[in-house]
Amino acid sequence: MKKMLPWLITILLAIALIAVVAVFLYNQFMNSEDDPALQAEHSVHEVEPKKLSADERVEMTTEIQDIKTNLLDTDYLVVMSFAFQLDDKKSKEEFDKIKDIQIKPIIIRALADMMPEELKGSQGKDALSAKLINAINKELSAGKVTKVEVTNFIVTMI
Repeated sequence: MKKMLPWLITILLAIALIAVVAVFLYNQFMNSEDDPALQAEHSVHEVEPKKLSADERVEMTTEIQDIKTNLLDTDYLVVMSFAFQLDDKKSKEEFDKIKDIQIKPIIIRALADMMPEELKGSQGKDALSAKLINAINKELSAGKVTKVEVTNFIVTMI
């Protein structure tokens, strides 16, 4: 029995080490950053809108009007307008400079990947807003988009 005790301890330690490594690897692969839901959750934790006065909101908000594009189901056309609230004036100035050449294409690509059913209700609009926040914040070098509001929304069958 005395000769088997070191072997038993070694086997138990090896099993424990394998279990720890397996749990670590499971957490690494299952919490992938490619998941849009996780990206939206992380972006919400990173960016918090401040309570602003009406004048401050106007100074840090910009609009993109009447984006018209087909949805994933090409029988449907969507017309949308958005209001983007940024975290400071400098980021708003940068956003205004690139909104026609970088931001509009991001919005069109996001809409082109969606079905009409995905845009229904407030949950659909919130999901689109989270997707846009994640995509647009990657393009901005200074500041962040803190809030996206849908100000006009029409989906129609062609």
